[in-house]
Amino acid sequence: MSTQIFKSELCGEGSHDSDLSAETCAQILSQALEPIEPHSRVLAILPDKTRDDTTHVLFPIADEILRDRNVKSFDALIAQGTHPAMSIEQKLQKIGLSNFDGTLFDHEWNRPEELITLGKLSQKTVVQLTGGLVDQAVPVTLNKLLAPGVYDVVLVFGATVPHEVAGFAGGAKYFFPGVAGPELTHTTHWLGALAGIEHIIGEVETPTRHLIEAAADLVPAGVISLNSVVSREDNGRIRTYGLFAGDIRDAFRSAAGVSKDVHIRSIGRKYKRVVGLLDPHYDEMWVGGKASYKLGAIIEDEGELIIFAPELKRISETHGALIEKYGYAPLEIVRDMLGVSEELRENLCIAAHLAHVSYAGRVDKEGKIVPRYLITMATGIDEETCRRVNLGYLDYRSFDYEQLRSDPDTLIVENAGRDLYKVSA
Repeated sequence: MSTQIFKSELCGEGSHDSDLSAETCAQILSQALEPIEPHSRVLAILPDKTRDDTTHVLFPIADEILRDRNVKSFDALIAQGTHPAMSIEQKLQKIGLSNFDGTLFDHEWNRPEELITLGKLSQKTVVQLTGGLVDQAVPVTLNKLLAPGVYDVVLVFGATVPHEVAGFAGGAKYFFPGVAGPELTHTTHWLGALAGIEHIIGEVETPTRHLIEAAADLVPAGVISLNSVVSREDNGRIRTYGLFAGDIRDAFRSAAGVSKDVHIRSIGRKYKRVVGLLDPHYDEMWVGGKASYKLGAIIEDEGELIIFAPELKRISETHGALIEKYGYAPLEIVRDMLGVSEELRENLCIAAHLAHVSYAGRVDKEGKIVPRYLITMATGIDEETCRRVNLGYLDYRSFDYEQLRSDPDTLIVENAGRDLYKVSA
């Protein structure tokens, strides 16, 4: 079975004021799974713990439908990218089941024996798709569970929200970098940085999106994409604004249309200081950097972003050593680093992270490129580490952000990193 002959028709619904019930989601899911034949081998690709989504609602329904369909197997692979693996308890919580008859696989992106190369995107194709930002061929390497003949159908679960690398998360992004090898992971992250975060985040048609969708065409199994649009309410409830299922391109774009209305907030001005009370999902700066990605557009030049997150205690379990070695810096400076560091050239996703967190540069009075705004950490990361990576430091235990609420030049943002803030035109 292949994507060339397996066609899942688009179904679903949603809007900025919808609140889909579990019953409605079940109906959409049931319709989406109709093309799966009895005795098929089915693999689910799931988000990890850093994402809010409806997997805990949808997965048990899919499990029941597929068992009734008498499929040969139903397993799941966590699209953790380069994030640390979850515990078995966290995985079961993610899928909404106390036990699962199938196998829950971790994706191990840095173990070559766990990967398979499905083909290559040619230099000509890459240049065309990226507008010349990348000019070399890229191998398409994925988890070996996606090799020909292993599974017949892949179900891609996940939420659609603004994203710094691809424009929006969802769809093919759960393949790349979700369960990808290092080549395309590095390429896509660096491509997002080269295109400029302010030009990428919150946009649907981006060079990165076009590249990962072309790569996803090489997946040999039939693909059904399940794209939810959700937001966590103050009481912890996850509200479902939309669910679209079917073709990986069509379902993603339908979901992104709703996400634009749900997750992008337009305000009337920029602020000298923004205090981001970080979403508690983010326990390290590798993901906590979303506070900068999603608030940078509303911070004045020479302004300040204060990230308040006592629970954030490290830079990155996976990439911390390299991040601490090179430090956060604007894209122009990171490009200079690449020119002299083979180590950084071999780790382009880290280079991209350095530039993304810094967000953008400006020219100071001495003609030097410096960050457009300062980032100060009021977190569980110690002062020495913050200074080493070019971030400011505040002791969160003595920082009283409530005193700043009456300051007209300060904006305090709850759950920073969830929604994208822009200045209205």
